[in-house]
Amino acid sequence: MSVVLGYDESPGAERALRVALEVATAFGEPLVLVYGAAAPGLTGEEYRAHQEAVREAGRSALARAVEAADEAGVPSTVEVADAKPAQALLDAAERHDARVIIVGSWGDSPIRGALLGSTPHKLLHLSPVPVLCVPTEHAPGD
Repeated sequence: MSVVLGYDESPGAERALRVALEVATAFGEPLVLVYGAAAPGLTGEEYRAHQEAVREAGRSALARAVEAADEAGVPSTVEVADAKPAQALLDAAERHDARVIIVGSWGDSPIRGALLGSTPHKLLHLSPVPVLCVPTEHAPGD
């Protein structure tokens, strides 16, 4: 089994990383770090250039998470997928026999998430495994 984490360096993802490391450590599971890098558009040179730029951003973002996993003594695997984030996470969860999928949230209202199609909202409705949505930390006084 494994713990699958959607990670993109956002504030929500940073907190989700800390929680994912705690969960992976508690269950003695490896951490699968996933970045969905689907580029917009259909075809052509512009698409390929944009796709590679997005993939590179994903590799860079995941490098920070790998360092944190290494420091915590949690084995990790990295996946930069050519899919939208929710689908990338669902696919990784299936391939790695995930115990849980963990994602950060920006604290959007349920209606906003439903209308805009947030990754946590999609996962909550489509995932066959449990999904843990970690809220973004708020500054003191918020």
